[in-house]
Amino acid sequence: MKRAAETKSRQTLVGTPDNWQLKRWGDLATLEYGKSLGGHQDSSGQFPVFGTNGQIGWSNQYLHPSEGIIIGRKGAYRGIHYSPKPFFVIDTAFFLKPLVEFSVKCAYYELLTQDMNAIDSGSAIPSTTRSDFYNLDVRVPPLPEQESIARILSDLDSRIEINQRINKAVEAMGKAIFKHWFIDFEFPNEQGKPYKSSGGEMVYNEELDKEIPREWATKPIDEIADFLNGLALQNFPPETEEQYLPAIKIRELRQGTTESSDRVSPNIPKEYIVDDGDVLFSWSGTLEVVLWTSGRGALNQHLFKVTSAKFPKWFCYYWILEHLPEYRRIAEGKATTMGHIQRYHLTDSLVLVPDQATLRRMDKIQRPIINKLVQAGVESRTLSEVRDALLPKLMSGKVRVPVEVR
Repeated sequence: MKRAAETKSRQTLVGTPDNWQLKRWGDLATLEYGKSLGGHQDSSGQFPVFGTNGQIGWSNQYLHPSEGIIIGRKGAYRGIHYSPKPFFVIDTAFFLKPLVEFSVKCAYYELLTQDMNAIDSGSAIPSTTRSDFYNLDVRVPPLPEQESIARILSDLDSRIEINQRINKAVEAMGKAIFKHWFIDFEFPNEQGKPYKSSGGEMVYNEELDKEIPREWATKPIDEIADFLNGLALQNFPPETEEQYLPAIKIRELRQGTTESSDRVSPNIPKEYIVDDGDVLFSWSGTLEVVLWTSGRGALNQHLFKVTSAKFPKWFCYYWILEHLPEYRRIAEGKATTMGHIQRYHLTDSLVLVPDQATLRRMDKIQRPIINKLVQAGVESRTLSEVRDALLPKLMSGKVRVPVEVR
């Protein structure tokens, strides 16, 4: 049986370029076990700590003294992770050393093309064994070509990372502006000066038990927006393998759609189709609100699609964010396996509504911020798709790259 498996594995690597070497991982590196973190955990430490699913904290000590690769050892999902600096690995993961004839970054990208989760020791907890890993075949390009491949893929990853950092900064700015306006009441008045500190008129509001700007009103959050609950999408299977929409569930809300996302018929009522820029809010399980940027999909139950015919998108989005901590507190208090909120909790959630002239002035500032968040998210998704499409082609030699002469 083992020889048949080896033959099959070798057959999958037919087409390797003539000047590339065909090896096994056991010829190139060793897998080292991580260690118990013990007293080395330190939130102010400079060395990242990795487990099976990625970075889990920081340490004041390292286990590996330079850049390297971490491979999940135990669990249903065993990821491949790269650290550009010295790092610590706990005992649910391996780290790779030394790498012979293979640059670290290129080896990392090669490992991303291999399904570590298909390796299973047969134990009660799915795990990767060193012997199974060492028997995996691997193509090894000449070192100059390795460096060119890694440079192309790293450039894409860097651009994605830059976009993500920009998005975090832009969103933090949008939240800060919202707080400045709706909590501190320092929105720009007609002369562009901070309203409250410039002597803007305030009146007492009984519902909120505090003073608010004159001409402002309170409304339940479900009156400023429509909260459309998703469908039981298992009832809408795709008619063909070629035509489908990915189902957007709570998992997709966190990580976007993937090849493993459920597929459903595109012939669902159009209001349940999600597009880039839609506001999605999970009211069950892990309560989150996002500006969706992972492409067209179908809205599953346990998610709201939030729209409004009267108010801008940013207005609805930031007010849900403002109430989200309270929604999470309510959900955590449920004596069920899957905490949730109910419709009446939306009705009980009050928001402040400015007068129309003030809302228009606010919109001129916030609308570009929201548009930037959506634009950067879509660009990151496109770059990820390009990278994911290029990765197997570059690492198999189906697409060759120019080699820089030094």
